[in-house]
Amino acid sequence: MAKITRITTQKKSKSRYNIFLDRNNKETYGFSVDEDILIEFHLRKGLDLDESTIEALIQKDNIHKSFTLALNYLSYRMRSKKEIHDYLVKKEVEPDQVPVVVARLENEGFLNDKEFAASLVRTRKNTTSKGPLLVKKELLEKGVPLITAEEAVQLYSYEDQYDKAAKWVEKKLKSNGTKSFRQQVQSLQQTLMQKGFTNDVIKDVLSEINDEKDEDNEWEAVVYQGEKLLRKFSLKEKGPALKHKIKAGLYRKGFSFEHIDRFIEEYVE
Repeated sequence: MAKITRITTQKKSKSRYNIFLDRNNKETYGFSVDEDILIEFHLRKGLDLDESTIEALIQKDNIHKSFTLALNYLSYRMRSKKEIHDYLVKKEVEPDQVPVVVARLENEGFLNDKEFAASLVRTRKNTTSKGPLLVKKELLEKGVPLITAEEAVQLYSYEDQYDKAAKWVEKKLKSNGTKSFRQQVQSLQQTLMQKGFTNDVIKDVLSEINDEKDEDNEWEAVVYQGEKLLRKFSLKEKGPALKHKIKAGLYRKGFSFEHIDRFIEEYVE
């Protein structure tokens, strides 16, 4: 048995206490505990503690410190269970204590993958250009169960997707005037897929812009790309061979034969 001889407040943390014990008629430092544990176990001067109780108090305090560490990590934003688990492992919390801390966080309402997933979907929908498939991928990477992730992305409706994709497409079309309309559409389709929008939304958004093709802009793009090809090939090619090279280059860039023939007639000798 060991008797508590003194309890002092730590200088760096007023909520933690050092416990001193009498061992073999000599006072020595025993261990430290958080204020909550001090109160819970009624620790006081003169109390006798056996070795198993001391060990249990140390273990409980370690768990409490890990729990506080996790709470601080959660204070910045919501986290998934996997994120908390990985963080505690990174902080070298004892392996057998990690699931105990995670379970306590869940029981006390600090951890909930369903709420975390819904919150992340709303945030990504409102603050980024990501589509639901990319958000779902992010949820899975954060350890959210598949069924929970699939339920959460239902918050990202068709209307939400369409509005976001359509605005992004409109902005990109205005800034991409040096490419053919067909090439722009192909590039937009690929990027929308990479951003995680669903196929039905991509198809509907792009079908709308097919009616917005501007012939003047298309001709300006033909001239821009055609003149680049003319400068590139005119040093080595002349006559029909030069025309053939330019025609092939413009066709690969998505321009119509009508525009290509007009460029050849007006710009190539």
